[in-house]
Amino acid sequence: MTRVLLPVGFDEQRTERAAEVVASLPGDPTDLEVIALEVVKEVDVIDEGGDFSSEELYEEGSFPENAAAVLAELEETGTSVTKRRAHGDIAETIVDTAADLDVDFIVVSGRERSPTGKAIFGSVTQSVLLSADCPVVTAID
Repeated sequence: MTRVLLPVGFDEQRTERAAEVVASLPGDPTDLEVIALEVVKEVDVIDEGGDFSSEELYEEGSFPENAAAVLAELEETGTSVTKRRAHGDIAETIVDTAADLDVDFIVVSGRERSPTGKAIFGSVTQSVLLSADCPVVTAID
């Protein structure tokens, strides 16, 4: 079985693009295990009411609706899908999760950019590409 880490988020187009890459992989979809990972960026805020961190707002059970719909389509093909959420630095958490779960590769989607801008990846995509110990497939329009 091939294990794929699929970072997902609230950007519906990027999530769909990355899921399309997974769906287009050669072979039997029932031989794929997709781990969909949403990472909530860690931030600390200080205001009049005191200090709080994004971890206090982090809801373990929720998952972006657009990602859930795209993942349901993958499941309909027979692909095994597991949803995970984590809290922390986005790129670091993606790379650490990939290593912890011993995935075969990571599929990420870059932001939509101009033709010239496509030569430069976003900071999260670039960090994952440079830091991951496994192959990274990048979907770009």
